[in-house]
Amino acid sequence: MDVKREDIIHLAQLSDFSISDEEVKQLTGDIQEIIAYVSQLDELDVSDIEPTYQVFEMENVWRADEIMPQDASREELIALAPESKNNQVKVPKVL
Repeated sequence: MDVKREDIIHLAQLSDFSISDEEVKQLTGDIQEIIAYVSQLDELDVSDIEPTYQVFEMENVWRADEIMPQDASREELIALAPESKNNQVKVPKVL
């Protein structure tokens, strides 16, 4: 794959970067080297290898969503908070 100057400038614009002509030249060379390195994978014969979707034998563990009965009432729980207002727990501002 040939990387053109226009490709680098387009990527820079998409990323909202301003880059100099020298940086464009350097990035063009760097990206071409990366593509050449990764394209070495095309030379591997993987016809007898089954695709691997997950390396580890894992599976999701599901549990039933159950509402557990509570011994405390809403008022008792709100009374435990350091501060409350209008039947809600008052907390410090985050932002």
